Amino acid sequence: MHKETTKEIILPAALTKQLLVWYDSGHRELPWRENPSPYYVWVSEIMLQQTRVEAVKPYFSRFMKVLPNIAALAAAEEEVLLKLWEGLGYYRRVFQMQRAAVIIMERYGGRMPQSYAELLCLPGIGEYTAGAIASIAFHQPVPAVDGNVLRVLARVTGEEREIQLEQVKKDFFFALKKIYPQKRCGDFTQSLMELGAVVCLPNGMPKCGDCPIADWCLAFQQNRTDELPIKKEKKPRRIEEKTVFLLQCGDKIAVRKRMEKGLLSGLWEYPNTEGCLSKIEAEKYLKAQGIVLEKITALGKARHVFTHVEWHMIGYLVLCRKEYKDTVWVTSKQIEQEISLPSAFRHFKV
Repeated sequence: MHKETTKEIILPAALTKQLLVWYDSGHRELPWRENPSPYYVWVSEIMLQQTRVEAVKPYFSRFMKVLPNIAALAAAEEEVLLKLWEGLGYYRRVFQMQRAAVIIMERYGGRMPQSYAELLCLPGIGEYTAGAIASIAFHQPVPAVDGNVLRVLARVTGEEREIQLEQVKKDFFFALKKIYPQKRCGDFTQSLMELGAVVCLPNGMPKCGDCPIADWCLAFQQNRTDELPIKKEKKPRRIEEKTVFLLQCGDKIAVRKRMEKGLLSGLWEYPNTEGCLSKIEAEKYLKAQGIVLEKITALGKARHVFTHVEWHMIGYLVLCRKEYKDTVWVTSKQIEQEISLPSAFRHFKV
């Protein structure tokens, strides 16, 4: 077990220049980099949590068309927010963003606060996001230390502690702060992000031949890139089995709201139950619920992975004689355009 001890980390000042030269020579063109306004930086960084850049691009563009500024975000209807976020997962993020937007409207006249300390006080903004906004949007020498940056720095310095430890993040935060360029804070932050995203890759497969700071990297010199960074072993995901029903009556399909607490809280879902039921078991279950069905057809199996839970599902299309009272009946068009249906349920289609 690695103890959470404090350690002074010294980073070579030459890293700054080398990274900026490399970043200037060519980096990815991303929609939020075209206009690094506080709002753009904020929304993009929240979307990028636990989500790949390529997946985020269309979401970001659509979000900005509908909610182009903090005022629009603060005033948005819940269903609009959910529909814009549909498929990104971790829906709590968008609700926290709206809470923060309301606070910004009330306390700061609709303008994002500039200080790192004030940013940290907003819902959903942690140390990394606050650092990204402060450095990229407001040009302040404040590091943004996320998993990509931690991986880069752990390899460069040969860090032996588990990088999930808060103290390790703090030590790298202060080490980076000492070498931040006063005039190009945002570019330096993004150069570290870029390096971790496209060169210093995880799972022992970094492109060391393309790395501008390989000369200072202990992991590269010692041939330990597959060993570093050291991570705490993850607990296996909990497996949950579910049977999902697409109840169809005419051109309408049944959906219902999930509970306000727990996984996917407050979102829409297809009716479902615990366990993977056989066709005969599914018929018995539906009849016990008072559903008068004409035909039931198996839709196959699906698997959906969340952070700590994995759903193993089987789906059935159920043609009903009448609309079941404890659900809301909507058209396929409404599901596509209005109803926020999580990706887990979109494995099954009529």
